[in-house]
Amino acid sequence: MKNIPYLLALHSIDGLGPIKLKEILDRFKDPKLAWEAQSTQTRKNLDPESFAETIKDQGIKWFTIYGEDYPKPLKEIYDPPVVLYYKGEITPQDQSAIAVVGTRRMTGYGKVVTQQFTKDLVARNLTIVSGLARGVDSEAHWTALRTGGRTIAVLGGGLNKIYPPENRNLAEEIVKGHGALVSEFPPNNPPLPGNFPARNRIISGLSLAVLVTEAAEDSGSLITARFALEQGRDVFAVPGPITSSLSKGPIDLIKAGARPVTNADEILEDLGISNV
Repeated sequence: MKNIPYLLALHSIDGLGPIKLKEILDRFKDPKLAWEAQSTQTRKNLDPESFAETIKDQGIKWFTIYGEDYPKPLKEIYDPPVVLYYKGEITPQDQSAIAVVGTRRMTGYGKVVTQQFTKDLVARNLTIVSGLARGVDSEAHWTALRTGGRTIAVLGGGLNKIYPPENRNLAEEIVKGHGALVSEFPPNNPPLPGNFPARNRIISGLSLAVLVTEAAEDSGSLITARFALEQGRDVFAVPGPITSSLSKGPIDLIKAGARPVTNADEILEDLGISNV
C-alpha cells in the first residue's frame, strides 16, 4: 500500500478502531484520499509526512496489515491491528511463541512456576510473549532475558509511554537485540485502562498458545485466555494450592477446558513441537 504516512495519520484519530479503519481503507483504497476526506477538525492540523518522520526519529518502526512482513499469526485473528508499532526486532523465530501471563500480585509460588516454565520454553527456542505488567509478566520477560531467550512485550499504551514506569529498564533490555516492544497505539498515547483488554488480544494473537501460571478469578490474564480460545489458540494453566486465591484463575480455566500442566514438555507435546 502506498502513502503509508497518511495511513499512520488516520490510525492516530481517536476512536477509530481497527475494524472501522479497515472499512474506511477498503472504501477509499488510498490512505491519502481517506485522510483528505476527513474533516479539518478530525485531522487536527496534523501533517502526515512530518508525523511519520517524527516516529522514525524516535527509533520506532511499524508493520501495516497490508505489508508482507506483518506477523503472520497476528494477521489470522478476527480484528488484527491495522498498524503495529514496534521497537527492537521481530524475527522469523518469533512465530514460534508462547504467551506467559498471570497476576500482578505474584506469590513466591507463582514466581518459581513462572521462572521454571519460561526457562524451559526458552530452552526449546520459543519466544516468550507477555504484557510488561508487574508480577508474572515482568518475571516471564526477565527470565527469558536471563536465560538467553527472546521476548516480546505488548504495551497498553504508546511505545513512548512505558507502563508501569519501574519497567523502563526491562523495556530497554528487551530492545537491545533480545526481542521487541509492540503496541497498536500511536507512540504518545497514554496507557489508559480501557486499552488493556484490546492489548490482550495481541498477546494471544502473537502466540501459539497462552500459559497462565498464577491468577485471581478476576485477573486480566483470563481475558487473554478467552481471546486465545476465540482465536483458536490453546490455553494451558498451572494448578496451584487450593488455599490460595491466586490459584482460582487457573482452576477456573481448567474447569472450562484448559489443559492443566506441570511442566513445559506437556505444552510442547500438546502443540506437536516436542523436538524444537
